[in-house]
Amino acid sequence: MQTEERQREIVALAHREGHANVERLAATFSVPRETIWQDLALLERQGLLRRVHGGAIPLRRLGFEPDLPTRGEFMEAEKQRIAQAALAEVPAEGAILLDAGSTTSRLAELLPGGRELTVITNSLPIAQLLAAQPGLTVITLGGRVRARTLAEVDVIAIRTLNSFRIDVSFLATNGVSVDHGLTTPDLAEAEVKRAMCQRARRRVLLTDSSKIGNDSFCRFADLRDLDVVVTDTSMEDEAAAEFTAAGPRVMRV
Repeated sequence: MQTEERQREIVALAHREGHANVERLAATFSVPRETIWQDLALLERQGLLRRVHGGAIPLRRLGFEPDLPTRGEFMEAEKQRIAQAALAEVPAEGAILLDAGSTTSRLAELLPGGRELTVITNSLPIAQLLAAQPGLTVITLGGRVRARTLAEVDVIAIRTLNSFRIDVSFLATNGVSVDHGLTTPDLAEAEVKRAMCQRARRRVLLTDSSKIGNDSFCRFADLRDLDVVVTDTSMEDEAAAEFTAAGPRVMRV
């Protein structure tokens, strides 16, 4: 197992169980305890874990951008509930946009058949999932495909978006906070997400609570640009009140 992969597994275990024990991690990965302590020191510097006696505990901030296969590993049940609740925001007909992301992918899986919907997406996995769905017209944006997220980005994607008027955009984010709005690590994805917001009549953010308070490199929208934020019940009352005061309706499910 490569070092980066092992470190991701450590973060996942810490978030799943609430604590990562050095002795157990050393046995699990068949490496010396000193190696695990080095991993924990690096993860602490990255703001992902905090070292404590015997191991480490998770922090709310997940500041790295996981590869596509690992995106669904965190807070799986919460993501499913968020997607289920977001169905109420899907119109009976018209054009919707599904941003590339793990929670928006779950919404795609739940879209009911029989609706005369046009679904626009920059996500190749979402497009493939929905292409055979009866009643749906699926449009992809085109453009360069990012290997890490399988999202279409850059000028072709933005030009395609600028020719549409979308009823509801369902957005994903790597971080969202009152001070810095919606953020993502990659500049090209940020530009596409910004256009997704601008071309929609209504904007719905789907985000699990691990993203709340987390800030990434590139801002693409402010909270006041959103109509609805759908998240899980782990979002704290104070944060929910601050989000609501900034503009959007907050749904905790």
